[in-house]
Amino acid sequence: MKKIIAIFLFMTMFFAGCEDFLDTENLTEKDTSNYPESQAEIMNLLTGVYAATRAMEMDENARCAFVVAEVLSDDRFGGGGPDDKDWANLEKFICSDPNMFRNTWSNAYRSIFRANMLLNSLDMVEWSDETTRSYVEGQVYFLRAYSYFYLARLFGTAPLTLSPDPVNLPRASAEELFAQIGNDLKTAIEKMPNTPKVAERGRASKWAAQALMARAYLFYTGYYKKENMPLPEGGSISRTEVIAYLDDCIANSGYNLYPDFRNLWPYSNALSKRDGYPFSVNNGLQWAGESGENYETVFAFQSAAKITWSNVADCNRINLYFSPREQDEAGIFPYGKGWGFGPVNPKLWDAWPQSDLRKKGSVIDVEDKENEMPDYMWAADHQQHESGYWQKKYIAVNIKRNGGYTNYSKEMYGDLVNDDYQINNTQDLVIFRFADILLMVAELKQDAEPLNKVRARAGLEPVAYSENALRNERRWEFAFEGVRYYDLLRWGIAGEALDSQNGVEIMNDGATGRMDIGNQAARIAETGGFMPIPEAEIELSGGLLEQTPGW
Repeated sequence: MKKIIAIFLFMTMFFAGCEDFLDTENLTEKDTSNYPESQAEIMNLLTGVYAATRAMEMDENARCAFVVAEVLSDDRFGGGGPDDKDWANLEKFICSDPNMFRNTWSNAYRSIFRANMLLNSLDMVEWSDETTRSYVEGQVYFLRAYSYFYLARLFGTAPLTLSPDPVNLPRASAEELFAQIGNDLKTAIEKMPNTPKVAERGRASKWAAQALMARAYLFYTGYYKKENMPLPEGGSISRTEVIAYLDDCIANSGYNLYPDFRNLWPYSNALSKRDGYPFSVNNGLQWAGESGENYETVFAFQSAAKITWSNVADCNRINLYFSPREQDEAGIFPYGKGWGFGPVNPKLWDAWPQSDLRKKGSVIDVEDKENEMPDYMWAADHQQHESGYWQKKYIAVNIKRNGGYTNYSKEMYGDLVNDDYQINNTQDLVIFRFADILLMVAELKQDAEPLNKVRARAGLEPVAYSENALRNERRWEFAFEGVRYYDLLRWGIAGEALDSQNGVEIMNDGATGRMDIGNQAARIAETGGFMPIPEAEIELSGGLLEQTPGW
């Protein structure tokens, strides 16, 4: 059984929250003089770093960068119900809760604190071999870089601390932050082995570090209009170096494109197909799964199967947020219900070539009753921004069981999985797919060959390389994967793209209306496209932290 049960309880000093950066009061008998004492305890600490990083990326209340990237992109609307004002407002760049992102901020610094503590502890234990130590060290540098890059994209800049000691710091500059990200990733790449397709699912690898280096380089050089990404002690990371990393990944990682794009997503699972899901039956789909034969996923955060309301953060709440609001589950089979965030912008559907199999492999047209939801109910539970289109990559997927409907995970993992639809989604959150490696190297080289490999899988004819072709391909390939908004920011076209949503016809609680999100170009100019840091953190710093401009 692939799914891990993420349960651990160690010394508070290591694993406690650090909302004021570092909470180091020792409430146990363990302290830094006697913990860790073994390689096994180091591995437990490493699990803690992963857990905090995952909690940052998949916030249990939807207040995280992935949801921001989806709701703020031009591909989706805020949605939800009348009580979900936070997201309806945020889509207009209005923040109704001054501490909206405090949990994800705290989890980011919890991850960084644990990483710093672990790096300081590596010499405290006897290692079985140098290879194991090097691999552990590489993973920690990757995770620290991941957390800082997360903060850099969500907030623009953030305090930079490389020590577990308590400290109150102002925001670092973008140059300082990205220099450390680049340095950590260079170290991670050097430390981790060249092993093709790392056996431990959900663990970082050299290949994941190379992918993150490319993503960070493209964001920094694009958004800040720089040629290279700096390093802390002088020097820089060049385009040529990043291309070499990606070429290495393509040639030696063992990852590749999975033959059918649609088989990457859980709606193609055998159980829903068995129960008659027409789209899966008619297209002969067979889910690649999340381990074993799925050789496209370079890095993903795993979800636990055994979930109660006491460890709700360990399930995949992203799927809950982006599933339609209260529906008759027979009418939307094989999909399940959720909070109704992120109805799809019809303009995306209209712009997407009909011959591209990713179109119907990524988007549900509620009027296509022969292939998708057989009896969709409009205005269910006061749904807002309803467009008639839903995404199908991160959505609750059901099967028929015991005369009713339940998440496919319930049959796959049995009694481990809770019956409650709000906490029984177990899908991995994929961060890097091999398709991204190909499209990033295509962009860096301005080369049509890797771009056309991705197009060929989608059933499209080859094209000459152009900026527009690359941008379209990224939009269609990575729709609803938390990528689009940050692409728009780094390309410098976010304001124009977001403003295009104004005037699109929608339904609010069954009443016809039009999207009106105001002058987004002006708000992007004022805020840089970044989110406000929590007011509580500014107060905690004694005013040393400054708010994001425009907020």
